[in-house]
Amino acid sequence: MSGLEKRYRAAWWLPGGHLQTLWPALMRRPPKARVRRERLELEDGDFLDLDWLADGPAGGPVVVLLHGLEGSLESHYLPGLMRELGEQGLRPVLMYHRGCSGEPNRTHRCYTGGDADDLARGGALLREREPDTPLAAVGFSLGGNLLLKWLGETGPDNPLAAAAAVSPPFRLDRAAARLEGGLSRLYQGHLLRTLVGSLERKYAGRPEASPVPLERVRAASSFRAFDDVFTAPVHGYAGVDDYYHRASCRSYLGDITVPTLILHALDDPFTTPDAVPETGELSPSVQLELHARGGHVGFVTGGMPGCSGYWIEERVPRFLSGALSSNFHVPDQTLSYFATSLWPR
Repeated sequence: MSGLEKRYRAAWWLPGGHLQTLWPALMRRPPKARVRRERLELEDGDFLDLDWLADGPAGGPVVVLLHGLEGSLESHYLPGLMRELGEQGLRPVLMYHRGCSGEPNRTHRCYTGGDADDLARGGALLREREPDTPLAAVGFSLGGNLLLKWLGETGPDNPLAAAAAVSPPFRLDRAAARLEGGLSRLYQGHLLRTLVGSLERKYAGRPEASPVPLERVRAASSFRAFDDVFTAPVHGYAGVDDYYHRASCRSYLGDITVPTLILHALDDPFTTPDAVPETGELSPSVQLELHARGGHVGFVTGGMPGCSGYWIEERVPRFLSGALSSNFHVPDQTLSYFATSLWPR
């Protein structure tokens, strides 16, 4: 815990990962973020939409935000974080995955947990525009997995100066299995309905244009089935197991050279504790802050419901500000893990 000015303390009145996950999603009313929309045209004929914080600082480092599965600016974890980043003198910009900005994308290609081409192209365009401006990124859930995999794939050639990932699944196969059991099936059902609904809107009036018959997509009753029938074949994988193996970020963590923070909780209902990497799998540039409690993109603090706080909005801006300052130093590898004694592994 050395080096942290303030310790994370999970809200006592939200016991268990499900309550930590659901409280901010259902009960929080974060302030609306005023944004300015920008569209980047891509070489394949598709586009990426960006939402810039409209009343943020005019200059300073740019922080690209990557939402989770079927997320958007309405996701509970984004408006507050954008505000806090702006107050730290950083310029946050939400980079939408294809088809998630309110308008269906143009090509059959959607997005996956491991294909970082869009992130790389968007980052390159931002760097071309402001070559001397530091660039950082924060990814949530599936967006965190994507970010970490890209950081490891590119190693010292990555253009980012700092990065953070919140509640990444680490292993997509473990996440898919966890979401098929217990109360976690509720999240799976909600997200599957959202995914199928997005495809139905995309191919409305022309279902024959879908690369996979929509009847087969609708019949998928689990993430594993959906990824096998749609995600894997449409995006060039041999099958669901090939996709899960190649797209999971865990095996790439040792090759990351960018100063990177990972926030994760062992009671995350979207994955299993054995998906979390061991200390020896981490690069010296990676600081994994592993907590016993926090749920999935939750990390709610506070002594009572009316005084709740959100650790993500404290920790991530502080880490990025430190990493982007001239006096930043990578934490000792021995400090990468803490709070593991609170939960047996």
